[in-house]
Order: sequence, then C-alpha cells, then structure tokens
Amino acid sequence: MAGENGFIGSIDQGTTSTRFIIYDHDARAVASHQVEFTQFYPEAGWVEHDPMEILESVKVCIAKAIDKATADGHNVDGGLKAIGLTDQRETTVVWSKSTGLPLHKAIVWMDARTSSICRRLEKELSGGRSHFVESCGLPISTYFSAMKLLWLMENVDAVKDGIKKGDAIFGTIDTWLIWNMTGGSNGGLHVTDVTNASRTMLMNLKTLSWDEDTIKTLGIPAEILPKIVSNSEVIGEICKGWPIPGIKIAGCLGDQHAAMLGQACKKGEAKSTYGTGAFILLNTGDVPIKSGHGLLTTLSYKLGPQAKTNYALEGSIAIAGAAVQWLRDSLGIIKSASEIEDLAAMVESTGGVYFVPAFNGLFAPWWREDARGVCIGITRFTNKSHIARAVLESMCFQVKDVLDSMNKDAGEKGSLDNEKGEFLLRVDGGATANNLLMQIQADLMGTPVVRPVDIETTALGAAYAAGLAVGFWKEEDIFESGDKSKNSKVFRPVMEEATRKKKVESWCKAVERTFDLADLSL
Repeated sequence: MAGENGFIGSIDQGTTSTRFIIYDHDARAVASHQVEFTQFYPEAGWVEHDPMEILESVKVCIAKAIDKATADGHNVDGGLKAIGLTDQRETTVVWSKSTGLPLHKAIVWMDARTSSICRRLEKELSGGRSHFVESCGLPISTYFSAMKLLWLMENVDAVKDGIKKGDAIFGTIDTWLIWNMTGGSNGGLHVTDVTNASRTMLMNLKTLSWDEDTIKTLGIPAEILPKIVSNSEVIGEICKGWPIPGIKIAGCLGDQHAAMLGQACKKGEAKSTYGTGAFILLNTGDVPIKSGHGLLTTLSYKLGPQAKTNYALEGSIAIAGAAVQWLRDSLGIIKSASEIEDLAAMVESTGGVYFVPAFNGLFAPWWREDARGVCIGITRFTNKSHIARAVLESMCFQVKDVLDSMNKDAGEKGSLDNEKGEFLLRVDGGATANNLLMQIQADLMGTPVVRPVDIETTALGAAYAAGLAVGFWKEEDIFESGDKSKNSKVFRPVMEEATRKKKVESWCKAVERTFDLADLSL
C-alpha cells in the first residue's frame, strides 16, 4: 500500500470481547491485545453488559497492545497517526452527562425483553410492524436500539428522572466510548456515526439525520440523541487519562459495516461475518433497495462528510458462534470452541439431526420472535459428534437462507455473479478459521466461499476509515485489492445437487418446528 510510515490503531469492541490492533502502512497487524468481558443474563431472553467494564477493557487493550508493539521495536508512541473504532451495533446505553455513570446496564442487541413493546406498537401504529420501514429500512423488532431505549424510559426510574432533569443522554457503544475518550463529563463529544445510527430505527436513510416523525411518534426526546457524523472524518482527540492522549479518533463504524470496508466490498459484492451472530451484507451502491424477502435496508459506509453514501441489504442472524459457546459453556460437550471442528469431523453427516438455534427468536429472513431452539431427528444412533456437526450446519443453513433472499432482492437489480458466472461469498470473523464450517457453507450454498488471509476484517475496516480521514491511505489503496485476494483460500462445493436439495428441505421443516414456542410453560 502507498502511504507514509507510521501506524493506525483500531478499537474493535465486540459482543463478548474488546480488542485493540495496531496496523502499519501495509495494513499488517503489528500488535494486538484482547480482553473478554462479562455477559449478564438476568432473565430468560435478557442480555446485558456493564458499560464501565467495557470502558476499562478498552483502556487495558490499548495500553497492552502499545506495550507489545514497543517491545517488538515499533515506535508507536511517536508514529500513531489516528485510531478508528468499530463496535457491536444496537446495544443501548443511557448515562448521566453530569456524573458520567450509566443509569442502567447496557441492553445488548440480542436481548428480547422489548417484545411486548414491539407488539403494542404494531397494534397501535397504522403501518403495523413495517410502520417505520420507509424512513429507516427496519421493521419494529426487539433487535433495534429504539425499542431498548423505550424500555429504559418506561421501566427505569433513574432514566426517567435523568431525562426529566435534562441530564440523561443516549448512545450505542460507539457513542459511549467516544464521549468518555474525548473528555466524558468534562466536555466529551456526544456523537455517533451513520452506520450505528442506521441501526437505531431513528435515522432517516435518505437524509442521514434523526427522523423527526419517528422520534415524535415514539416519544423520544431529540436532545438525548447524539450528533451523526460520517464513517471517516476526524471526530475529536483522546483526552488525558487515556494511554494515548492527543491522538485523533478519525473513523467509526458499526462492526458489520467495518467488515464490509475491511473486505473492500464494492457495489454488487457481499460478505458474511461469523461471530456471536452471523451478518451478511451486500453493497447495493448509492441507492437503497427495499427488500421484499425479509432483509434489512441499511448503509454500507460513507467515507467522509461529502462522500457518496453506499447502501446495503443485510440479513442478520442472531445465533451463530453463540451456539458453539452454548455447547461449550452450557452443555459441556466441548472444552473450547476450537474443538468443535475435530468433533464434528468424526462423522460424515449429522445422521439426520437438525439443530435450529432460535434461542431468542429468529432474525432474517424469518423474523419470528415466537421461535425457540429445537434439535430434531434424534435417534439412539445420535452422538455428540452428530450434534456438533448439526450446530455447524445450522450456521451455514441460516446464511444460505439470507443469501437466497438477497439474490431475490438484488438479483432483480442486476447479476451478483462474477465474470465466471459464480457468486463469490467473502467471509470473515473468528469462526471462519474452521475449515469444515467453510466447506459445509460452500456445499450448502452450491457456490464458492472466499476466506482472506486476515479473517479479522472488522478491525481492519475501522483502521481503513481512520487512515483515509488523516491521509494515511487513499481509497485506491483499499479498493484495488487484487494483491490482497491472491492468497485467499477458496472453498468450492463438492456436495451433489440432489443431496443439497434434500438437506435444505429438511432444514426448512426444522425451522417451521421452532415457531410459536415462546409461551411454553416453564
């Protein structure tokens, strides 16, 4: 890559851990540090994080990564040009701007406590579940920040009082981190970026500003909302008390949008990130496409205040890698997540077992909050290897469901195939290190899967955004990615079409078995 010597840092704040990665001008990671933080499950279907613990995890990761880089002979203290930030989207925090303390734990994106609020709004509003789709591209769902904010406003006295006194402010995790890193209660900047804002249900996709009709309808005070900025611009400087005071924060994107940039996805190109959930995004260029097949209309990225906005179709899967964590932590079938590949490889098939991880309902393309997890086809022959393989297959089937919808929506606007007539799915995220998972994905899709050398493209995307803003990189460095794709691993399908078709039919039967199970008595 063309560029000056120096470094760009990237904060990658995920659902289960925080990382800080330092990149050189060739976009190579020279040092990193990762910290896991606590998941809280106060009730069935509820998931929370401690915002203060997340804040501390960021501080620790920055300090440790810089220590590692320095120990390896890199002059990061004198050469760090800027940092970018990427975060778990939708997760909602309300805090006091006078004390800097959260008024409740953060409500995580997969938390389903707001289902009654969603049902109430669907009945009250003339457009039902799709009432806000025209402005924000999103259906009314427990997934999005606005519903979580309403729950806090209705159920937490400290939030009610804070809003009444003008002391409470709202943000997703990016907003919480930037506010604290730029001064906190002593002049911290209250901002979010267009991609994170697009996941709140409150931003108008065309104007890229808070939609006045939406916030009025929902009764959300405009003054508690952050300012919306682009993904690539100098937002502010890190304040004293942090490991790198004076360094510019110059990039901010929600995690899935950062992965789009990290994969250099241009118009017509799609990626799937396999993490706690799985998220498939297709860059649709500068025109938002309304889905007729259960997908979300959202942003890809906006690389500067005056830059064109790139939109996307997205299919969000709530439970992917989290199902592997469930096997490890709740059932004890494996001791570490990496063990699942060898365990699943001990059998050639699932033996007719199908697992649907609808732990808190199903997201795209089904959108069934009444769904709950099922494992069907179990016989006396079934062993833990069959279960492990069924868990891996469940991740791949869900991605295929989304891609089928994506092809129906975007395929009508133009082919998604390459010059060889193939649809190539770019993949990233920690789970893609599992070769068996990637081969299963290619087999169930019937099309190739492309895994880059650096599978952690989310952090790289945030670094790219920051580097663009300060002139460290140019757009052609990122999007002319021929050199980057040379060493990518390509998984090609080997499954026969008849077998694929039969397995997909069986999967669909299993999915139907999950519906209307939310009210099962305890």
